[in-house]
Amino acid sequence: MAAPARDELPIPDYDHLPVTGLGHRIRSLTEAEIDVLIAYETAHGNRLPVVNVLQQRRRALAEGAAPSGGDPTGLAPEVQGTPTAVDDASAGRVSPATQGPVQNPPAHGVPTNPAQPRSTG
Repeated sequence: MAAPARDELPIPDYDHLPVTGLGHRIRSLTEAEIDVLIAYETAHGNRLPVVNVLQQRRRALAEGAAPSGGDPTGLAPEVQGTPTAVDDASAGRVSPATQGPVQNPPAHGVPTNPAQPRSTG
């Protein structure tokens, strides 16, 4: 099979996918679409981990696995935008409502400060 052009790939952002996200993004592809990616990868980057992931999925499909639902062109978790949370607490941001209590460190030279070593003399 001749190497397809980049705009012929079943996943438009294929070149920018991390290897860790590739396995999830190819789950909905058919054997023919996986073959297109294998041909593209071996002709361009020929990255062994990527080729292995593609070949494993190709074998699984040949052994009877069915493509899963979903859209391989949709946003993957690794490239999605910021959360659409309404408040700071659910978005993981610190605000006056979600910050901890104020703690003043003890002054230096205070004999009751356990972090301050005492000199013995």
